Amino acid sequence: MSEVGFDSHITNNSLAVSPDEQIAVVSDSREQSVLVYDLTKGKLRKKIDSFGSPRNIVFIDEGSEFVVSDSTLGMLRFYRTKNFTLKDEVVVGPGAFGTAVSPDGKRLYVNNQAHSSVTVVDLEKRQPMAVITGFAQPRQGIKVSPDGKYIFVTNFQGDKVTVVEAATQKIIREISGFSMIRGISITADGSTLYAANSGRNSISAVDTLDGNIKSEIKVGREPYGAALSPYNKLLFASNKTDNTIDVINIADHRVVKTIDGFNEPRQAIVFSHDGERAYVLNRDLSIARVNVKTFSITDIIQDESKKYKLKTLRSNKVGKY
Repeated sequence: MSEVGFDSHITNNSLAVSPDEQIAVVSDSREQSVLVYDLTKGKLRKKIDSFGSPRNIVFIDEGSEFVVSDSTLGMLRFYRTKNFTLKDEVVVGPGAFGTAVSPDGKRLYVNNQAHSSVTVVDLEKRQPMAVITGFAQPRQGIKVSPDGKYIFVTNFQGDKVTVVEAATQKIIREISGFSMIRGISITADGSTLYAANSGRNSISAVDTLDGNIKSEIKVGREPYGAALSPYNKLLFASNKTDNTIDVINIADHRVVKTIDGFNEPRQAIVFSHDGERAYVLNRDLSIARVNVKTFSITDIIQDESKKYKLKTLRSNKVGKY
């Protein structure tokens, strides 16, 4: 692990899947490269080097490009999905961390944990257009509400979520009561926020209107991820220490299954559009593909084998969904 990078003591990973679900791009901040996988062939397509601390990856422009934030280089790098070549670079300052795209695809919101700010980037002009201040070390966690009206930013200091009104770029509310908050998700109607509390091994369900925690769901040790499936039927809570994912039924907040066989799963979880598959990034930058119907790992996509490596992995049955 390199110690020369800016804020290199802070560790996170990232996984982005293209809209057509053909390509996955992955990173770990401890590595100075990102990997591009072909999901249809199950093999490594490209290794892109020369990063400092890659933090987050998102696809833009209907999947024609992907953007990698780098806290050491202090910039956003835009790559063409067709041939994985660098197209643009936008300087946003050292500390650039989590990123989120507005639903209309016109803006990219970038957390900066070093300056406790969020930079608003115009994706058409490829330049910063505003800097919002008043945060407390925002890191990986940032989500835009499905209607695009609000931005939810997690703060490492103070264990709180700051709510920003997108139109005015003003902070309108802070939600507290978390413990070592990690991943967050927002329901499609924008009414509920789910947050992983790695400090008390739980998932909080929060009413976004009044900021009150309306439910606390116990999960495994050190939950990092809180990823909602399409149509908001299930939530995957990834437990880093247990190497498991707890599957939560959103209707009644019951843990209906615990899936094991992962390697330090964090926040990097992506569901397919139909909700039948989920992709989970492991510590070694391999991707575990999960059958959501059977709650089991079916494939491991990894660099070493250059192909899917089938494994027989045990799943702990906790309930029936």
